[in-house]
Amino acid sequence: MAASSSGFARRPPAAGGASSRARAVKLRRLRQMGLAEIAGRTRQEALKWWDRVAPGGATRKRGGRVVDCVRQRERFRVAAPSRFFCGAADARTVALLADRAPDTMREVIAAAERAVAGRFDLLGYRGLSFGDPVDWRLDPVSGRRAPLVHWSRIDLLDAASLGDVKVVWELNRHQWLVQLGQAYRMTRDERYAQAFAARVTGWLESNPVGVGINWASSLEVALRLMAWCWALVLFSRSRMLSPELLERMSASIQDHASHVERYLSSYSSPNTHLTGEALGLFYAGTVFPEMGPALRWREQGARILATESERQVLPDGVYFEQSTCYQRYTVEIGLHLLMLSGRNGFPVPPVVGQSIQAMLDFLLSVRSPRGQAPHIGDADGGWLLPLARRRPDDLRGIFGVAAALFGRADYAWAAEGAGPELLWLLGPAGLATFESIRPAPPADSSRLFADGGYAVMRDGWGVDGHHLVFDVGPLGCPASGGHGHADLLSVQCSAFGEPFLVDAGTGKYANATWRSFFRGTAAHSTVMVDGVGQAEPAAPFAWQQRPRARLRRWLSAETFDFADAEHDAYARLLDPVRHRRRVLFVKPRYWVLLDDLEGAEPHRVELRFQFGRVSARLEAGLWARATAAGRGLLVCPFASVPLEVRLREGARHPIEGWVSPDYGVRRPAPVLVYSATARLPLRVITLLLPIADAAAPLPAVRPLMRDGSELVGLVFEERGEVVSLDDRDGALVFSAPPALSS
Repeated sequence: MAASSSGFARRPPAAGGASSRARAVKLRRLRQMGLAEIAGRTRQEALKWWDRVAPGGATRKRGGRVVDCVRQRERFRVAAPSRFFCGAADARTVALLADRAPDTMREVIAAAERAVAGRFDLLGYRGLSFGDPVDWRLDPVSGRRAPLVHWSRIDLLDAASLGDVKVVWELNRHQWLVQLGQAYRMTRDERYAQAFAARVTGWLESNPVGVGINWASSLEVALRLMAWCWALVLFSRSRMLSPELLERMSASIQDHASHVERYLSSYSSPNTHLTGEALGLFYAGTVFPEMGPALRWREQGARILATESERQVLPDGVYFEQSTCYQRYTVEIGLHLLMLSGRNGFPVPPVVGQSIQAMLDFLLSVRSPRGQAPHIGDADGGWLLPLARRRPDDLRGIFGVAAALFGRADYAWAAEGAGPELLWLLGPAGLATFESIRPAPPADSSRLFADGGYAVMRDGWGVDGHHLVFDVGPLGCPASGGHGHADLLSVQCSAFGEPFLVDAGTGKYANATWRSFFRGTAAHSTVMVDGVGQAEPAAPFAWQQRPRARLRRWLSAETFDFADAEHDAYARLLDPVRHRRRVLFVKPRYWVLLDDLEGAEPHRVELRFQFGRVSARLEAGLWARATAAGRGLLVCPFASVPLEVRLREGARHPIEGWVSPDYGVRRPAPVLVYSATARLPLRVITLLLPIADAAAPLPAVRPLMRDGSELVGLVFEERGEVVSLDDRDGALVFSAPPALSS
């Protein structure tokens, strides 16, 4: 019998380490391929080979300028803005921004000044320098530099050689060029236009078509293409946009779109990569209709986005990768499609708008009382097009645009006013539409998303409210689970509006150790068995196992919410273990968690609670007190066996007690762990009690026992309250005297 390092039996891992696991994942994926996928991948491999042996062989051949450059620039200045987003092309936008969002204008100008000076705020990093002139293949965080070889020869997962490609790509998305353009529109200062012209010229000279890291991801190519479209419109009246520069950028945009079309991520990354690429094609075909393939790009992009909005978005509006960050990306992509198509009279199937609203409804439900999106799954910290400086979890700008597009009062309420994105995208007309809407929160506060697997419990929509998200869904998307975390049956909890229990975040993709921690079970508020996670990594974006959670029951009423779920992740142990968790919210006062671990042998069980950036300490008995802004959350478990308790923060051996508020950033944060070594079955009941006064005394609470031995609930002695979770004979019994709801 094999044994784990903790001394408990589990099935031994496959020999060969990470490389053999990655090969196993690839082999399993190969077996799942259909004929269409095999043919598509074969075609792309043939194109890569042709590109390598005959550089430029598959790219568009240009035998010279087709039209006079000066005339081309004048046509662009007249025609392109009329095809583009209303706000970017409307002279009144800047005046409205100066009146409505002066702080945002100052932030944009400050960011533009840093870009002029060669300093860039990217992801979670501030003031990065890539050298002078800019080294477009450098990761300044690690000091590593990608080679100048054909893009298909670069191993994007080789962090030891490349550093973090996310940082390199974030620079090369050129979204900071849009900030330069915004600053130019606001000030008419030609210094911003000079910086724009110099940076783009330098990039074109350093990044030949198809060569280097900046052609290795079709999504990144598409994002740069879209940023260039915005920059060209914003600088269209500058003398620095010379006929020659416009001709070079237009030609390169055609090269970008052609590259994206050839190497669509239809099978390699059929997620936000594919939809972002499709939007890039739609951009190119709409802004540059004179290009030969423009109509094909436009139709292809719209068709892909319509198809994928049905495939990638579950019926309840949850994005299939189980990631709020990538759900937000998908919403942005859909909104840009609707706005650009509406501006140009290009019809889009109704399913796109329906999917966007369903996704927004989910984001609205899981957002915290203070308006932040919770970390669920991976988050890369980026935006489709950051027209205003926002934290990655700030959804107000998106809700503002959506409110004006769909006329939704609940979206206008979530937006908390018209943001600068609304003006840049929809202009004065969009602002007028937004201001004609009377904001109001949704009717339902608690809600189940059965397809995606999330139960949301809240006591209302106030900024000082209580809110809990219970994860009862799968580990990531059906294809690979790559952006999903091993967080089955985890909870995130806000009390009095403050986020106390959180998902730890993402860290960064390029560090294997921290990557494994942040997406692992130990970084989430759930149960670990025998010191192993619910799934083991097979590669940075793949898992060896694909466990699932199953919702058994959901009840929601005026005075309580109740969810009951289980998962099969620990069925892989030699003595299979089933984890079942029930969560009861007694509105508006507290939550009770009931965890059952079923098995036959002794196991090490850890009940984990990952806090955000709050203060926490242990108190008498097993009580723990977390505090923030004068409010608090008390935590106390009750079990039929003795429990050990530890509170750690910023530990490295082993790693625990960390959160990542943005990509590439990690901060110490308390993690509370209750543990026991016991023969299963084992039951633990935990009280999560919000307190308005962080210094309030501990309440008198004792376990409620049935037949003197079975733990079934809690007794609040001071008020005579009884909460019983007794599901004998398959029935739920929730009992309490009238004082419970007083």
